[in-house]
Amino acid sequence: MTITEWPRTAAVPDPVSPAPTVVSETLAAVSAAPGTVSETPDFVSETQKRNPDETGSTSGREPLTGLQKLAIGGIVAAALILAGIGLYLSFAHVASFAHKELRFGSLDKGQLFAVGVDVGIMVMIAVDLLMAWLKRPITWVRYPVWLLTSATVVLNAASATPKDKQWELLDYVAAFAHGVVPVLFIMIVEVGRDAIDRIVRPDREGRDAIPLIRWVLAPVATPRIYRRMRLWGVSSYPEMVRREQDLLAYEQWLKRKYNGDLSKATDDERLPMKMAPYGYTVSEALAMPDQQEAEAEKRAEEAERRRREATTRQKLAENRAEAERLEADGQLESVRARVDSEKGMARAHSKAQISAAEKAAAQDEAALETAVQAEARTRVAEAEREEAEAREATADADLRTAELERQAAQKRKEAAEADRAAAAEAQAVETQAIAEARQATAEADQAAAEIEAAAAETRRATAETERKEAEEIKRKARAEVSAEAARKAAAETAKAAAETHRAAAEIERRAVEIEDEAKLSPRERSVRKVARLALTAGLLPDGLAPEDVQDELNARVSITDVQRECDVSSTDTASKYRQEAAILIANGYRP
Repeated sequence: MTITEWPRTAAVPDPVSPAPTVVSETLAAVSAAPGTVSETPDFVSETQKRNPDETGSTSGREPLTGLQKLAIGGIVAAALILAGIGLYLSFAHVASFAHKELRFGSLDKGQLFAVGVDVGIMVMIAVDLLMAWLKRPITWVRYPVWLLTSATVVLNAASATPKDKQWELLDYVAAFAHGVVPVLFIMIVEVGRDAIDRIVRPDREGRDAIPLIRWVLAPVATPRIYRRMRLWGVSSYPEMVRREQDLLAYEQWLKRKYNGDLSKATDDERLPMKMAPYGYTVSEALAMPDQQEAEAEKRAEEAERRRREATTRQKLAENRAEAERLEADGQLESVRARVDSEKGMARAHSKAQISAAEKAAAQDEAALETAVQAEARTRVAEAEREEAEAREATADADLRTAELERQAAQKRKEAAEADRAAAAEAQAVETQAIAEARQATAEADQAAAEIEAAAAETRRATAETERKEAEEIKRKARAEVSAEAARKAAAETAKAAAETHRAAAEIERRAVEIEDEAKLSPRERSVRKVARLALTAGLLPDGLAPEDVQDELNARVSITDVQRECDVSSTDTASKYRQEAAILIANGYRP
C-alpha cells in the first residue's frame, strides 16, 4: 500500500447496533474504503449491554414461566422489605438528628420532618414507576428523588458523627454504614424502573455501556468517548470504537503522506480531526466539501428556480394588473359615458325647468301688466262714474228748473183765465170790436200759455229722460266699478299667484342648481321635485309623525300630479316617488 492510498478500517461496525445519529444528512463517501486490516478485538464484541433484548419484540417474547414469576415476586418482596428497613432506620436516625442538631423544637417535629422527607421520596418513586409502566416516563422526576435521597444519606451519616473526639477509622465506617441502606434502596428502585421500561417498551432504542475495564485502563480517553456518545446520540459502543480507530488510522495515513508534518495537509484533509469532536466519522468529514458544494449548487439551482418563478409571477402580476387596468379604464369610460348621459339629461331637464320658470315669470309679468291695466281702467271708470253723477246732478237741476217753469206757466194760465173772466165781465160795456180784439188777444195769450206749458212739459220729460239716462249711466258705472273691482281682485289674485309661481320657480331653479352641483341621479331629482311640490302645496311637516307626513303628502299631491311633473307613465313609480318624498321631508328636507 502506498502512502497515497485510503486507510483501511480497523473494525467492522456491530450489525446489531443501530446506525449512529449524525448532525446533518450526508452523502456517500468520496471513495469506498477497502476491506479491514485486522479483526476486531474480542473485548469489543463482548461489550456489556444494558439492552440485550433491544432487537426483540413483544410479539416474539415468550410468556413468563411459573418459576420466573416466583422469582419476580420474591424480588419485589425483598425490595419492599429493604424499603421498610431503610425507612425505619432512616426515620429513627433523621428524627433524632433533626431534634437534637437541626433545632426542631421537639422530637415529634423531628419525626414529622423525617416522615415528610421519606414520604416525598416514596411518592416521587411511585409516580416515576407508574409513568414508566404507562409508557409515559418523566425523566426529571428521578433527579429530585436522587437529591432527597442524598439529603437522607447525609442526615443519616451526620447522625453517626462523633461529637467530642477526633475522627477515627471506625467513625468513617459508621457514617458510611448509616448511608448504605438509602443508597441501596435507590439502586433497587432504578433497577426496577429500568426493568419496567424494558418490559413496557421492548423496542426502545438501547444504549451500550462502556466496559468498566476501559475506564480503568484509559481514564483520560474514556470520558472523551463517553461524552461524544452522549452528545451526538451514538448508542453503540462498538460503533464509537470503530470511529476512533478510523480516525487514528486516517491520522497515521496523513502523517505518512506528509512525512509526519500535518501542517502541510489541506484544510479538507484535516477535516476528520476537526469534526470528530462533533460526532462526524472520517467518511462523513471527508465528504463534507463535496456535500456542501452539492448543496451550494442545489441552493443556487433552487434560488435560480425561485428567481425564475418570481419573474414569471411578476410578469403574470404585471399582465394581470394591465388587464385589470384596461378593464378599469373600460369601466371608467362606461361610467363616464353614463354620467355624461345623466348630466346631459339633468342639464336638459334643468334647462326645461328654467325655461318653464322663465315662461311662468313672463306670464306672471303679463298678468301683472294686466292687473295694472285693469287698475287704470278702474280709475277711468271711476272718473266716468263721477262724470255721470255730475250729469245726474245737472239733470236734477234741469228737472227742478222745468218744474218751476211749469208752475210759472200754470200760474200764467190761471192769470189768463182770470183775465178772460174779467174780459167777459167787461164785454158788456166794451164794444164788440174791442171785445173781439181782447178775445183774440186772450186767445193768443192762451195759445201762447198752452204752447209754453207744452214746452215746459217737454222740457220736464226731457229732464226726466236725462235723469233716467244719468241713473242708467250711474248704474252702468257702478256695474263697471264692480266689474273693475272684481277684475282688480282677480288681478291681485293673479299677481299673488304670479308672485308665488315666481318664488316657486326661483326655488325650483335654485334646487335644480343645487342638484346639478350634487350630481344627483334622475330618480333623486324626481323625488326632490315631488317633495318641493308637496311643500309648495302647503304641506307643513313640523310636528307630524312620518306616517302623518305620508298621509298629508298623498292628500296634497296626487299620482297624476307626480306623473305630470316627473314625466313618468307608471303609477307604481309615481307612488314610490311619493313615498320616498315623504321620507325625505320627514328627515328634514327643505328646498
